Amino acid sequence: MKTTKESPNGTDRKTAAVVGVLFILGTVPALLVLPLYGNTVNAPDHLTAIAANEGQMIILTAMKFLMGVACAGIGLALYPILKKYNEGLAFGAAGFRVIEGTVDIVGALLLVALLVLSQEFVKAGAPQSSYFQTADVLINAGTAWLQHVAVLLTFSIGALMYYIVFYQFRLVPRWLSVWGLVGITLTIISALLVMFQLVPPFGTIQILLNLPILPQEMVLAVWLIAKGIRPTAVAALPAKTATNELLGAA
Repeated sequence: MKTTKESPNGTDRKTAAVVGVLFILGTVPALLVLPLYGNTVNAPDHLTAIAANEGQMIILTAMKFLMGVACAGIGLALYPILKKYNEGLAFGAAGFRVIEGTVDIVGALLLVALLVLSQEFVKAGAPQSSYFQTADVLINAGTAWLQHVAVLLTFSIGALMYYIVFYQFRLVPRWLSVWGLVGITLTIISALLVMFQLVPPFGTIQILLNLPILPQEMVLAVWLIAKGIRPTAVAALPAKTATNELLGAA
């Protein structure tokens, strides 16, 4: 493990602000477009509803793509900062968040496929039993698995890695990193419960388990923009000492 202090030229400070903005871009759009899901993808007769609300589907797709780029950017932007403290965890965090972003972009492409399918369905006279329904079931199943399992797991594993570094070296306040560690652990549990079909996707249990990390990431974003990364005396500790401190507090 390599340890060092922040460069005097303020590069880490600027990078932290960029990361904070990316955190906001990776989360806020999902909240803003939630009502659009009710009008389209989650509507009772959603193939017809999607075709009738093409503009809303385009907005959903654009926001999903933006979130994918932002989430990948978080890992890439954090990497040069985190590698000074733990290169392995820095690489892992960047890798998993890039995978998360890629999965999000695939999810955006599936929304495009769903829009095209719905338009063809309406042109065909909205037949009650046809390959349209079969394709719809497959696309929706893939979208649900990506959104409620794959995205959450890749996000959580990557986030867990950088929260460990944040905690070990006090790069952000301890209360903020502990909040992140607890919240991200609950998110991992929620994704695993859905993956093993113990709870329904986006059901009450999964929503409740994901609630703690949502405000935490927004608070973290504001902190990074306003305060940046703050190396302290812990950054100068030997790797073994820092690790023992983390395990002792766990």
